[in-house]
Amino acid sequence: MTDGPYISQFLLREIPYNTQVISPLIRTALAGRENDFLTNYNEWLTVQNGGNSGKSIKYDPTRRFVFTVRDLGELAHIGGALFFGALLILSSSNAPLNPGNPYINSKTQQGSAATFAPAHFQALLNLAPSRAIRASYWQKYYVHRRLRPEAYGGLIYNNIVNRTNYPINSEVLKSTALARTFSTFGTYLLSHAYPEGAPFHPSYTGGAASIAGVQATLLKAFFDENFILPNPVEPDPSDPTKLIPYSGTPLTVGGELNKLATNYYIGRGHGGIHWRSDGAAGLALGEEIAISILRDERLGYNEKFNGFTFTKFDGTKVTV
Repeated sequence: MTDGPYISQFLLREIPYNTQVISPLIRTALAGRENDFLTNYNEWLTVQNGGNSGKSIKYDPTRRFVFTVRDLGELAHIGGALFFGALLILSSSNAPLNPGNPYINSKTQQGSAATFAPAHFQALLNLAPSRAIRASYWQKYYVHRRLRPEAYGGLIYNNIVNRTNYPINSEVLKSTALARTFSTFGTYLLSHAYPEGAPFHPSYTGGAASIAGVQATLLKAFFDENFILPNPVEPDPSDPTKLIPYSGTPLTVGGELNKLATNYYIGRGHGGIHWRSDGAAGLALGEEIAISILRDERLGYNEKFNGFTFTKFDGTKVTV
């Protein structure tokens, strides 16, 4: 996932959806202080208590490709076709299937909507998020109950300004990040990209990250992860409404799916609603859910099947 442009190819390509085409150009938030939220204590407290600050994001009227940190945060804020889009891109471009697919070498048969073909993959891909979210929320509520970053920022603010005594590590209070926050915003609260703040449920594990993990893993099981994507591109630095060719290290299906998952969960962190470890744990959790789904599916196959082999996020190989 470290090869090539930071943004996955699956966020830069048109998505063919039967007779329609979904554009990869996205709605983006304007850069500037007017789109930095929760930096006022009363606004922060209102949102923490479930209220509405009355503020909203100011959007750029021109759509563009994901190009900045704020762009990635807005993509992760609302979402998009993402992994379903990646499935449609791969299917329409005739990307080779995983070598473990039992129909690849058959001279007389092919996969169907029931097994080992795009319709089967689509069904599993759309089922998987509900399974991953259930596992993630169990971790959130019954195991960890971790504070969101914005709530932790409130503890820091209250310790410094209101002389409370929350258990904050002294290294945080001496950190460069805190000094820069105050220098930029005049507050010790954590600035936010989303006016409504974070979701009400606990932070760890990241629910969106678990969805990214389960869907990226399934796609690596369905398709040949070593296939090199043709004609790679990247946003034009001088005009991010356009693309230019990328000519560096070859980009594989597996690497770009890993990158898509990482783009999504890191974008949530850019928005201010997650710690990075929430996302890393969410990816790993989603991956395990995907492996479990594939194992369950295998019990109902009639085909002679030796399993799908693919690379996990940690770089190890697994056959399911």
